[in-house]
Amino acid sequence: MNTLAIDFGTSNSAVAVLEAGTPRRLSLEGTAEVLPTAVFFPADRGAMRIGTAATEALIGGEEGRYMRALKSVLGTPLFHEKRLIGGKRRALAEVVTAFLATLKTRAEAATGHSFTHALSGRPVHFHAEPERDAQAEEDLRGCYLAAGFTRVSFCFEPEAAALASPALPPGALGLIVDIGGGTSDFSLFRETPSGVEIIASHGIRLGGTDFDRAISLEHAMPLLGHGGQLRREFGPELLPMPADIYVDLATWAKIPFLYTQETRNAVARMRKLAVDARALGRLAEVLKHEIGHDLAFAVERGKIEANAGKPGAMIRMGKIERGLYAEISAASMAAALARARADLAEAMAETCRLASVTPGQIGAVVLVGGSSLMELVAQEAQALCPGARLERAEAFTAVIDGLARAIAGAD
Repeated sequence: MNTLAIDFGTSNSAVAVLEAGTPRRLSLEGTAEVLPTAVFFPADRGAMRIGTAATEALIGGEEGRYMRALKSVLGTPLFHEKRLIGGKRRALAEVVTAFLATLKTRAEAATGHSFTHALSGRPVHFHAEPERDAQAEEDLRGCYLAAGFTRVSFCFEPEAAALASPALPPGALGLIVDIGGGTSDFSLFRETPSGVEIIASHGIRLGGTDFDRAISLEHAMPLLGHGGQLRREFGPELLPMPADIYVDLATWAKIPFLYTQETRNAVARMRKLAVDARALGRLAEVLKHEIGHDLAFAVERGKIEANAGKPGAMIRMGKIERGLYAEISAASMAAALARARADLAEAMAETCRLASVTPGQIGAVVLVGGSSLMELVAQEAQALCPGARLERAEAFTAVIDGLARAIAGAD
């Protein structure tokens, strides 16, 4: 046993091994088999914390730097830029390496085995551009090697999920719809007597963090000045509020990099010219007290409430200003995610085209990934394949279970 299956996700991660032909998920944090892909660097330069411990440090108000959705910056120049993180200049590549090394150490402690081979999941496309996509895989490979593995193999995440999907009748066609934190991936497969046959796979760069950004920009950010106007220093005309800061504040991976004096000074200048100075004051408070992730969590919770149809759902922003909140409903969320819904529908249809299969031939659609719990995903899948049975796999563990099954062919 020298191969460790690793699902390094945008939002959550998991590891597993194959024992006597059966996947065995390993507990990484207490008894939890799924770990939030998050890190926290204490301001006192203490040891990096990961997973739930990192989130608890943030929620508890501890001074330090919280980071999430690191996978989304693979393949970009930002991944290798050194910045001041936890009192030391380091690149995000070093942070991901430290995270993966911790997974390796904990897995070895749980099993008593040393792992030299990492079988890692990856999206079908990290990026739409081939060069950047290839760079993202090389970035991740480099992190695994730096974390102590001597060999790294990759498997498309939806193809892994197909290996763990509920068995279909022989010859039946199934469609994996894997909506993760940063990407949406699809595999069309056929059940054969010898196992699963992958016919075609496809993916787009769209996931739960993109849903959060769209919802935040539509609901929460206007209360911080997004969509507002600025007065000219000279002349009567009004100018639109620049959107860049709001987009970054609504993007999980970019939040920590807004906490600079340069950004705070820019907001201070805009506040003096803003038609709604109070709203810009709220934005200044977020940057001053570094509570962008608190706001992101509030948006995420509001999204979950609205998705469940909870009456009076809201995005609670009391950490910014006492009593502040943004209303959110299933209807307003649907409007914010209209573009995402259309992109998902097109991506599922494209997977069928790549496989030369008509949607009517598909017998089952299997939903995988945390963001597949969004109702719009099931609705679009059923609209495309009205005759298919809708299966909800284990949202957070189907990929890692499939990766463990794939170890047999990877060794």
